[in-house]
Amino acid sequence: MRQNIPWIESFILDLAYSINSSTLYQNRKKFFYNLLENSNYKYKRYFDMFMITLIFMSLAIFIKEIKPNYHNQILLIFNNYIISFIFLVEYILRLWVSSDISKIIIEQSEHNEMLNEDFYIFLTLKKIMKIKLRYIYSPKAIIDLLAILPFSHEIKLLRILILFRVFKLFRYAKNIQTFTSIIKAKRFEFITLLVFSSVVVFISSILIYAMEANNNNSPINTLFEAIYWSIVTISTVGYGDMTPITQAGQVVAIFVIITGITVYSFTTSLIVTSFTEKLDEIKDKKLIYDISKLKNFYIICGYENISKELGKKLKKHSKVIIIEKDKDKADRASKDGFMVLNQDPASISSYKNLHIDKYVKAIISLASSDVYNVYTALTIRSFNKKVRLLSILINQSNRSKLKFAGVDELFYEKELVGVVAKEIIGQSVAFETIHAMRINYNAIELQELLMNSRIIENFKKIGELHSRKYRVILLGIYKKSASDFIFNPNDDTPLEIGDYLLIIGNMEFLKSYNIYLHKKS
Repeated sequence: MRQNIPWIESFILDLAYSINSSTLYQNRKKFFYNLLENSNYKYKRYFDMFMITLIFMSLAIFIKEIKPNYHNQILLIFNNYIISFIFLVEYILRLWVSSDISKIIIEQSEHNEMLNEDFYIFLTLKKIMKIKLRYIYSPKAIIDLLAILPFSHEIKLLRILILFRVFKLFRYAKNIQTFTSIIKAKRFEFITLLVFSSVVVFISSILIYAMEANNNNSPINTLFEAIYWSIVTISTVGYGDMTPITQAGQVVAIFVIITGITVYSFTTSLIVTSFTEKLDEIKDKKLIYDISKLKNFYIICGYENISKELGKKLKKHSKVIIIEKDKDKADRASKDGFMVLNQDPASISSYKNLHIDKYVKAIISLASSDVYNVYTALTIRSFNKKVRLLSILINQSNRSKLKFAGVDELFYEKELVGVVAKEIIGQSVAFETIHAMRINYNAIELQELLMNSRIIENFKKIGELHSRKYRVILLGIYKKSASDFIFNPNDDTPLEIGDYLLIIGNMEFLKSYNIYLHKKS
């Protein structure tokens, strides 16, 4: 049996529930998370611009202060203290929003209670520490930390760490992030090119040093000068401050110049190819970003002639997104004025970030093959069971397959434009009612609520829960002891640890009701 929780665990658990139920705390944390991490948040771009401005100001002050005659105490204080303090606050806020400590504690407690196990706070704190350290040791967090270190400006060596603030631009500038992802996609080719160039520099440096070092008139007298000359030459810069004067050295120079032209050409070709390959992906990301701002829209999978006609009808009432695998058909859909994702409708990745659980009114599969429509339906149902799914039926013999795949409605091709538009635009009261319960602007949610020991201490029967007082509808209760679900239970129905309530209502009412149930009397 589960033992009584010691006072320290009880105190921390009460504190976690209190923090988790605090609307002010949660709203503040959500605000800072959106500001720091959510690229779709409308104010994040202003925050990013502010941070980029601080980075460039910091670098400008650093450059100005390199010469001793240009020291300005006010600028130094601004750079080493004020800007560093802002970066420190940002670092702490990022560490804070990287994970939810109170939620981890509550989830661990409820998990232990469900399994009838003891709750040990120190094990939970160890788990939290691991999660936080995972963030602290991440590359971006390390760069953030190095950008703060110029706080110790008395140590002149640490002031060089101001240059690490340049790397913070990768957090804020999307274009830099895109360029980085393109380079990363071809990292093997670039590493191979770097290794080849390094070998050429190494060999040519030794050769030119061997040919020129013993000649008193040659400007290349040390190995370092030979390495410098090789790098300048292979990069096709050619300053002209050092040139070989022996015939053997000039032969080496010809070899290095030809190699440098080859490396330069290959590098240019590699970058251009990488950008070309990523161009469609960049366009899709921009489109997905635009789609993320939409609240209600339809998705049509496959662009056939009937897709165009249906899309025109639906556009009169809402936005329409076309998902088409074929490049030519996708281009044609784009020319017809639709928002198009050139992706495979039968792939889960095609629906990433589309928020189909909240904002999609319906998904309509209109491929010219029943088999492909079955694959599309199975893909959608694998991660979403509720979204309205309709499909065209090409062959009557495939009706059962499409129904088994999870399609809600099937239509023959000739009937589809009129019937589907009538069905999903507003003629069907039942569908619109169910849809209204799901979409975000009505803020309606269906939740499962675990009856834990904290709730059972204060509430013994269904009638004591007072769900109506909080304008929450109790649909039923799952009795763990009987492994049975009871719809619309009587007020005398007893509550036991491990039972689940199925409740529905406005998100704010549900939140208040949850707080009410978890408060200790």
